[in-house]
Amino acid sequence: MVPFPEEPAAARGTSEAQPPGPAPAVGAAPLPGPGPSDGPEASVEKVEVELTGPAGAEPPQPPEGGWGWLVMFAAMWCNGSVFGIQNACGVLFVAMLKTFGSKDDDKMVFKTAWVSSLSMGMIFFCCPIASVFTDMFGCRKTAVVGAAVGFIGLMSSSFVSSIEPLYLTYGVLFACGCSFAYQPSLVILGHYFKKRLGLVNGIVTAGSSIFTILLPFLLRVLTDSVGLFHTLRGLCIFTFVLFLASFTYRPLVPNARDKESGTKGGNRFSLFSRRKFGPPQKVFNFAIFKGTAYAVWAVGIPLALFGYFVPYVHLMKHVNERFQDGKNKEVVLMCIGITSGVGRLLFGRIADYVPGVKKVYLQVLSFLFIGLMSMMIPLCRVFGALIAVCLIMGLFDGCFISIMAPIAFELVGPQDVSQAIGFLLGFMSIPMTVGPPIAGLLRDKLGSYDVAFYLAGIPPLIGSAVLCFIPWIHSKKQREIDKTTGGEKMEKMLENQNSLLSSSPGIFKKESDSVI
Repeated sequence: MVPFPEEPAAARGTSEAQPPGPAPAVGAAPLPGPGPSDGPEASVEKVEVELTGPAGAEPPQPPEGGWGWLVMFAAMWCNGSVFGIQNACGVLFVAMLKTFGSKDDDKMVFKTAWVSSLSMGMIFFCCPIASVFTDMFGCRKTAVVGAAVGFIGLMSSSFVSSIEPLYLTYGVLFACGCSFAYQPSLVILGHYFKKRLGLVNGIVTAGSSIFTILLPFLLRVLTDSVGLFHTLRGLCIFTFVLFLASFTYRPLVPNARDKESGTKGGNRFSLFSRRKFGPPQKVFNFAIFKGTAYAVWAVGIPLALFGYFVPYVHLMKHVNERFQDGKNKEVVLMCIGITSGVGRLLFGRIADYVPGVKKVYLQVLSFLFIGLMSMMIPLCRVFGALIAVCLIMGLFDGCFISIMAPIAFELVGPQDVSQAIGFLLGFMSIPMTVGPPIAGLLRDKLGSYDVAFYLAGIPPLIGSAVLCFIPWIHSKKQREIDKTTGGEKMEKMLENQNSLLSSSPGIFKKESDSVI
C-alpha cells in the first residue's frame, strides 16, 4: 500500500520578490540548468535562485527530463523501499514471533502487531509535519535528514533484546524518518516534470509494487538463514541508498525560508539559524475543513481503513496456521503487489473519463470489494482460492490509491490540495495503527484469525456508504455558489447602470427631450 502523490510545490507559484542581486541583462543567454558537473555550492545557488526569475514572473518551466530522470529513479527507490518494507511486514511479523515469542505470554501476537501497525501509522501521522518542513527547508534537506533518521532507527532495531524497544526504534524512529524522506520525493517531481508528470508518478508509485513483489521472498530467505537481527541490518542497505538518493533532489524553486530571508540561494546554514515561526493557523490551512464535502471525505476514508492494514500484517501468520503443508506462502503478498500495480494504472486511466467528484464512486467500489475480500479470507479452505481473493483485493487496493489525488483536486482545488492530502494522511494514521493490534488481540483470545478478518471487512463497507454522500453534498454546494454568484452579478450590473445614470444625467435628459 502506498499513498498518492501530493500537489507539486512548483504548482503553487513563485510570485514573491526577487532576491537582491544584479538582474540579468535583456536578451542574455539562458542560465545553465543543474547538472552533476556543477560544484555543489554553486549548483544550489543557481538552481534555487537564478531560475526563480524576476518578481511577478511565471514559475520556471520544468525541464521535462535531464537531471529529472535521475530524480525520478531516486523517488522510485524511496517509494519502493519505504512501502515495500511496510507491505512485507507480514514476514517480519512471523520472524519477530519466533525470536521474541514465549509460551507463557498469551498476548504475544497482540504485542508484536503493534510494531508494524505503529510503524505504518507513524508514516502517515508525520506527513502533515513533513509537508511543512519541506515547504520551509526544501526537499533535499528534509529527505536527507529523514533517510538518516530512518537508517538509525532500523539499525538500532537490530540490537534489541525484547519486543518493547521495537515500538520506539522501528515503530517511531524508523517510521518518522521514512515519512520525512517520502514526502519530499513526491513534491520534487513537480519541479522537473509537468507534461510527463502523470507518467512519472505512475513509474514512481510502481516502485512500491515491485518491492512488494520481491521483498517477501528475500526477507523469508534472510530470516530463515541469518535470523531477524541480521535481516534488519541488511535492510539498512535500502535506507542508506535512500540517504544517498535524496541528495539528487535539487529544487528548481526556492523554499519558503529562502523567500522570506531574501538571501541569494538562502543561507547555507539556514537549517540551524534562528527564525521566528508563524502561528499554527498560518502554517496549517484549517480553512479547507469549511468545505462540507472535504470534511465528509476526511472522515469517511479513515473510517474505512480500520480493517484495511489487517491483511498486510496478519495474512502470513494466518496462512502458516491454515495451510501448514504449503510452500512459497509469500506468493499471497506477491499477488497483492502485482494486481495493486495493475489497478493503479487501470483505474487511474478510467478516472480520467469520470467527471468531477463522481470519481468518489470508484473509491466506493474499491472499499466495497476490499471489505468483501477481507471477509472471504477465512472462508478459503484451498490455497488457490486465497490467491484469487488476494488478486482481487490488490486490484481494488490500487484503485483506492490511484484516485486519491484527483479527488482531492476536485474537492479543494489546486491551491489547497497539498495540505488537504497531508491532513488526510494524518487522519489515516489512527485506524491503520489501531486495526492490526485489535486483530492480534482477537487472535490471542479466540485462537484463530476468522473473527478478526470478518470484523476487518466491516469498516470498509461502512466507509463506502459514507463516501456515497460526497457527490450529492458537493453538487448542492456548487448550486448554492452558482446561485450566489449569479445574484452578485445581477446586483453589480444594476449598480453599474445606476452609477452611469447618476454620473451623466444631462446626456439622458437631452436624449429624452429630443425624443419628446
